[in-house]
Amino acid sequence: MVTLLKRDRARQMVRAAFPRRRAHIVSAKSAAEVEEHLLKSLVDAVIIDAGAGDDAQRLVSRADEFSSVPFVLITTLLPADAPLLARAADTGVCEILVEGVDDAAARDLVSRRAFSSRFERALATPPAMLHLETPLQVAVWHSVVKRAGRPVRTDQLAKELSVSREHLSRSFAVGQAPTLKKVIDLVRVLAAAELSKNAGYDVRDVAEVLGFASSSHLSSTTQRLVGAKASSLSRLRAMDLLERFSRYATVPDSDDAEALAAGNG
Repeated sequence: MVTLLKRDRARQMVRAAFPRRRAHIVSAKSAAEVEEHLLKSLVDAVIIDAGAGDDAQRLVSRADEFSSVPFVLITTLLPADAPLLARAADTGVCEILVEGVDDAAARDLVSRRAFSSRFERALATPPAMLHLETPLQVAVWHSVVKRAGRPVRTDQLAKELSVSREHLSRSFAVGQAPTLKKVIDLVRVLAAAELSKNAGYDVRDVAEVLGFASSSHLSSTTQRLVGAKASSLSRLRAMDLLERFSRYATVPDSDDAEALAAGNG
């Protein structure tokens, strides 16, 4: 989560709600720095102190451009904050936290709206068309989905599940299930499609945020998995992508064997 906090009271509220062992908080010093983080990494939420003056106004005005990323405003709810609150309501700020009122509920209010949390809930059950049925397949699916499109290697998943990389790759693609690499890439494309619907991101930004090597890499991955250009992702629903994937997933993919041999699958 990225924060822009100017007042001590707002900092205390965030520290209490999100201790280091439970969340990764990046403290920005200006609106420009927050915007830079939004375009370089996957941000789960932006928390703005109403006391940040013009910087708060600037960020609040951009909330609609990043609708997949919840913007949260911390306020004292004093009359002086009224114009900013009105602006926040108009521009898509999804939550208002009132100091001294919402302190105890702040973590839950923000966390449940975080991009990764919503993404994980939406894909909690593996789509039937993927034929992921064994306990190992389901466990892998949950591990991949909770990363919300961030890069993940086979050896990382194997370590998390206490199995060897070879066993994981061999045991995952059984029955009608796709290869592990294709499932990882599918989840990343689903995340890319969600982010592509934000006016604040273009294809290059989405590739950067999700850790693709380049926008061309994102485009080639999208074309290989779902037969569509990356520029089309903003118009495709998750169900559209899954249906396309079910048609393309049976096509042999030479990248699978190469990636697994290199530990990237």
